[in-house]
Amino acid sequence: MPADLAVIGLGPFGLPLAQAAVAAGIPTIGFPTGPEAGSLSPAEVRRMLSGGFRQTTAAAELGRVRTAVICAPTPRGADGGLDLGQVETAARTLAGRLRPHTTVILESPVNPGTTEDFLRPLLEEGSGLRAGRDFHLAYSPSRVDPGNRDITPAGTPKVIGGLTPACTESAAAFYGRITDKVVRARGTREAEAVQLLETNYRHVNIALVNEMAVLCHDLGVDLWDVIRCAETKPFGFQAFRPGPGVGGHTVPQDLTGQAGRALRMVELAQQVNSRMPHYVVQRAAQLLNEHGKSARGARVLLLGITYKADLADLQGTPAREIALRLMELGASVSYHDPHVPAWNVLDRPIPRADSLYEAAADADLTILLQHHRTYDMQGLSVKAQLLLDTRGATPTGAAHRL
Repeated sequence: MPADLAVIGLGPFGLPLAQAAVAAGIPTIGFPTGPEAGSLSPAEVRRMLSGGFRQTTAAAELGRVRTAVICAPTPRGADGGLDLGQVETAARTLAGRLRPHTTVILESPVNPGTTEDFLRPLLEEGSGLRAGRDFHLAYSPSRVDPGNRDITPAGTPKVIGGLTPACTESAAAFYGRITDKVVRARGTREAEAVQLLETNYRHVNIALVNEMAVLCHDLGVDLWDVIRCAETKPFGFQAFRPGPGVGGHTVPQDLTGQAGRALRMVELAQQVNSRMPHYVVQRAAQLLNEHGKSARGARVLLLGITYKADLADLQGTPAREIALRLMELGASVSYHDPHVPAWNVLDRPIPRADSLYEAAADADLTILLQHHRTYDMQGLSVKAQLLLDTRGATPTGAAHRL
């Protein structure tokens, strides 16, 4: 059966879309754009393959689909802005095979204006076709929550913004086969700004609660109890929880460099969140000192080094900086993570603990960085000599909390 959909980019945004499309009965091919870091389990990938999903590097196959969705990653570049290199590669590859009446949708995290000002010229120059006349062009922010089994594509509304009203309707018709609700934005820039707002909302609120964590520790206030009480408010409040830093594939965007535009609140949030690994190490050294030990020569065990619970994804994980700073202080660092069989920091292999409870009992300090569901925090709090919990996962009074 010929494919109806091409998902270009099979990382954290593309694989979940391909999975949802296959589940909806849409014949789908996947076209990689570079090293991929998806979050699907081997069993989920096998189900996709049995449902007819095919991965290909044959660009000619991109010219046989009705819909092509670009899901290439856009990491932060050396200048602090989004690196659109993989989006450009995907666009040029697609443009050489683009047929009239195809619907092209961008799902990669980008700044407002990218679909029209960056992607459109690449597609038009490479294909000789005109967007909005010969083919449809639209943007839809990716709404993926890796590892969350309660959030399904069908139950997650998709925002669509097209170059023209006809482009919007064509993209909406495609997503209507996957989700129960399609929300139409006024245009591509509005849809792109939705992604900007959703990403920055997360980072700004995490920064607020991270600052509260530092303040409450200094004041001797139990922040976790504060959050527990505050989240009972039925309006005007959504609970966020602090942690050792912020990782993931969607980076905060303050638009610095775009004609001098900047979102000051986002810039401040980035500063706050980027300081959290340093604060965790500071707390670790303080705890060791209070118990008559120095960070130099101390055995420190890091529990959970991925950026999100129950995933193997290390993208942007704060564990890397925390390990590096501890080693700079002279600590002997090891780690345990059921999802990561080997780990290197600056090309230096970090020893992996095979026996979790023995390692916790042997370490001078154990730091919980990510609360995987396999961790029994009650049992670990008993075994560990000294435990710093950055996730509020231990019972009250069982460990030192962030």
